[in-house]
Amino acid sequence: MNFIIRLLVTAAVAYGLAHFLSGVHIPNFKDAIIFALVLAVLNAIIKPILVLLTLPITILTLGLFLFVINAIIILLADKAMDGVKIDGFMWALIFSLILSVISSALQGLLTEKD
Repeated sequence: MNFIIRLLVTAAVAYGLAHFLSGVHIPNFKDAIIFALVLAVLNAIIKPILVLLTLPITILTLGLFLFVINAIIILLADKAMDGVKIDGFMWALIFSLILSVISSALQGLLTEKD
């Protein structure tokens, strides 16, 4: 149940951000849900490999390179889908930062405390 809530929150935030950021294009909510699902799969499989491979530069930049990895994951999700279009790396970076902050805040409010 927690996964479904996180997926729907991420999809809703991504769909909402597409209306505010001119470089992010998500035409409908169905594509936003599929985009959130693709992001979840990429974050589970590809992101740990990228983090491990880029560990020295991540340490050197005091963790700031993780923002670049998040933008790369967003661009990979864009390439994996036909309906979603991100206009470039900077838009992916801005989108990933705002998506992470808002999604984390909303998921913190919506999930039940143990």
